[in-house]
Amino acid sequence: MNSLTITNYISNNWGLLIVLIGLTILLRSDIHLERRMVQQIRITDGLLFLYSITTYIESNLREGHLYTVWRSILSAVNYSMTSLILISVIMIVYPWRRRYLYIPWAVNTLLCFISIPTGIVFGFTGDNHFYRGTLGFLPFIVNALYLAYLQFRIFKNRHWEKKDYLILAYMSFTAVMCLIMPLTFSAQSDQWLMLTIAIDMLVYYVFLLQQFTTRDQLTNLLNRQCYYADLEKLKDSLTALIAIDMNGLKEINDGKGHAEGDKALKEIAECFEKAVERKYHIYRIGGDEFTILCTGA
Repeated sequence: MNSLTITNYISNNWGLLIVLIGLTILLRSDIHLERRMVQQIRITDGLLFLYSITTYIESNLREGHLYTVWRSILSAVNYSMTSLILISVIMIVYPWRRRYLYIPWAVNTLLCFISIPTGIVFGFTGDNHFYRGTLGFLPFIVNALYLAYLQFRIFKNRHWEKKDYLILAYMSFTAVMCLIMPLTFSAQSDQWLMLTIAIDMLVYYVFLLQQFTTRDQLTNLLNRQCYYADLEKLKDSLTALIAIDMNGLKEINDGKGHAEGDKALKEIAECFEKAVERKYHIYRIGGDEFTILCTGA
């Protein structure tokens, strides 16, 4: 059994700590993301940091030849915290809180702690060997449900362009690997899991900043800069170009205020998104001017 020291902890979690510290520094100077999203990323950072500490202590106890109840307690905490981290990640991507998301986590946590005296999910022999109980794969099933829900929310978003799906597919692949690795490579699976989630958060953060450079912040449609770039890039595959002006915006702004005018622009943008196919590209050129580029048959 190795000694529990800060030096050993930093050595075992160096990559994770570098990513978490870097992401924390970026968030301190961020002026683009919503305050709620920044706060949720910080919460996820904190959970990953705590998880790295508990897994470090548990892995140290794992190397002993005699079982101690602290290993069972830490194992229950780790199984519970993994699901909680996934919930926190979902809250970053999908901001509206749903209490039902916590139900699988609560059931998993309860059974994991019940497993300390009963061994229903996991247990340890007297010589400190791990074994799975009757519900041994429950934590992995719960995590799989959260990952499936996360993928559903990400790919359901109609705002994504075709070019966005490559990075989203990458994040989905790495998320699935987070679930598979603990079943295949048990030695360093905890470190890989934490580092993968942290890197995916950093990649998603960069992805969101990229969205700010290509999208109109009011309507979330593609912006003028993106329009001129796509017009040149898609010139050989364009089948139609539709230019649209919104009537009555000035009257709404003058009579009801700019807040109502902004609301009207958002509503018409939503109508465009519901009406056109995914292969069409919708832009807000400025003010009340919109353009749609059509590609393919």
